[in-house]
Amino acid sequence: MKKFNNKTGDSSKKSWGDKKEPGKRTSYSKKKDPTDKTPEEKSEYKGRGRNQKPIFGKVEDKNRAKKPFKKPFSPLKAGKNKAEAQPVYNLKTIQKTSQTDSDEIRLNKFIANAGICSRRDADKLIEKGEISVNGSVVKEMGYKVLRKDRVEYKGKSIRPEKPVYILLNKPKDFITTTDDPFERKTVMHLVENACEERLFPVGRLDRNTTGLLLFTNDGELSAKLTHPSYEIKKIYQVTLDKPIGKNDVDAILEGVTLEDGLTEVDDLQVLSKDRMILGIEIHSGKNRIVRRIFAHFGYEVNGLDRVTFAGLSKKDIPRGNYRFLDEKEVINLKFLNKRKSKKRPI
Repeated sequence: MKKFNNKTGDSSKKSWGDKKEPGKRTSYSKKKDPTDKTPEEKSEYKGRGRNQKPIFGKVEDKNRAKKPFKKPFSPLKAGKNKAEAQPVYNLKTIQKTSQTDSDEIRLNKFIANAGICSRRDADKLIEKGEISVNGSVVKEMGYKVLRKDRVEYKGKSIRPEKPVYILLNKPKDFITTTDDPFERKTVMHLVENACEERLFPVGRLDRNTTGLLLFTNDGELSAKLTHPSYEIKKIYQVTLDKPIGKNDVDAILEGVTLEDGLTEVDDLQVLSKDRMILGIEIHSGKNRIVRRIFAHFGYEVNGLDRVTFAGLSKKDIPRGNYRFLDEKEVINLKFLNKRKSKKRPI
């Protein structure tokens, strides 16, 4: 495995994540004050491409395009403003196999796509006899319907909702759940005014983890983005409680065996001179995996920010705000394919 160039920039000039100052808020892409002292060059971590070769390039500040900060949507306030206009996607033109009225679909999936509930809860509705198809009650698990069939719930016809895809820059102190019995703040409060469709988060972020979180009503895409076989790339900025040693960096890059098995790390980069700010790229979706990796080597994660998810960036999304995905981004997600597993040498 190729090792990285360990030249790092000043820790105060990091290119990862959001930096919050008292009384001031900046976006991910906002430039530093030009009066600040900066080195002629600084390192910028770019993640890896599909060929899995390390990318760690030098970027000269003077050659960077000066992009003015712009706010692409309104901040969300409960009960008030919505974000930018909700787009209408023409997904039929980009699907590999167009769905027609003759295509069969599981009844629980049909119900979930209509925004009634999750597939699991849909199975419960079917079992209770609360769903009818073409006038007849259906209680059979795994029952399939045609898209032209008339499906009713509580006497009302239901149809799949139009798809919605929203990208949130999650702040701290919000838990990732659609409902909390203890009435704590959830991520759903941050997108409650976004649209009329029923949304759910794709995967989860811990309460104190910040960064990208995708919301949708597209159950098929959600399953793809959370299934281990697709190895969806995620990049985090990590702030540790103490400097990390070079030997530990090398050991993490070799793969870490935890209580639930081996976890491979695709990329790891030290981003600050004090060696306390890192960039890590992984495809594992295991619970609290980044924190557990560093805890295994005796480090505590004081800050964790997801800056990239499935090729999506949080650029121009201030903390606590969201935006709708455009059609091109949705197409890219739809065409993500399973990766062939690579056997590690013995």
